[in-house]
Amino acid sequence: MKTSIPQGARAPHLWEALLSLFSLVVGIGVSIVMYGLDPHVPMLLGVVVASIIALRCGFKWINIQNGMIRGVTAALPATIILIIVGILIGVWILAGVVPTLIYYGLSILSPSIFLPAVLIICALTSLATGTSWGTSGTVGVALMGIGAGLGFPLPIVAGAVLSGAYFGDKVSPLSDTTNMAPAMVGTDVFTHIRHMSYTTSVSFGLTMIIEIFLGLKYCATEDNLERIELILQTLEQNFNINPVLFLPILVVLFVSYRKVPAIPGIALGAIAGAICAVG
Repeated sequence: MKTSIPQGARAPHLWEALLSLFSLVVGIGVSIVMYGLDPHVPMLLGVVVASIIALRCGFKWINIQNGMIRGVTAALPATIILIIVGILIGVWILAGVVPTLIYYGLSILSPSIFLPAVLIICALTSLATGTSWGTSGTVGVALMGIGAGLGFPLPIVAGAVLSGAYFGDKVSPLSDTTNMAPAMVGTDVFTHIRHMSYTTSVSFGLTMIIEIFLGLKYCATEDNLERIELILQTLEQNFNINPVLFLPILVVLFVSYRKVPAIPGIALGAIAGAICAVG
């Protein structure tokens, strides 16, 4: 988001910009680490310091206020997406979409390929939907349940879920943050993704090697097989397990393929889940 400097004002010096940044970082760090407080007050103080520096640089208050409004406006789509993702997660669990994923996942995935599969599944889901939180709260929850049934330590499974979810989110053209970052600096989203891929692809490759190595350390034992059978029976008794419940997932993937924007696309997934829950 490029803005012209008003007449009579100047760009801040490097030390002024760093002072504004450090006042925010140090304030939040001291507040959380030393006093265990919420970051709201130090964030407000950081805004005050930034405003004082802007006034020192010759900006009028109306310029500072308009800058704040533009920043909030740019962040609103991300906030709306987070709200809709929360609705999506709750509806999919209520409808039985997540339990259905767990049920069929336990029936199909084997321990030797489980962790690499988790990484790839979460990466593709985030890439298609543009939301790491939505992936972690739906498919990720299902994969955590599958991992517990297969006898994997949950922290290891969670690491694979988050690694895949955040990688897919960072390189997805539907992601809120991936769109907001280039919008702030005046470039296009695909240039931003191309430059991010130089580091994210290396991280993803190293993570894949680690997950393959960890996956080879685990194999299905008799106790794990009995635990899996018990989980399957419990899911059948408490949830509606039906292949039809894959429909909301297919809806989200389809609208993503059709390049529908993230907000209506995720909302359609939530609506499809609600229809399945009522039906």
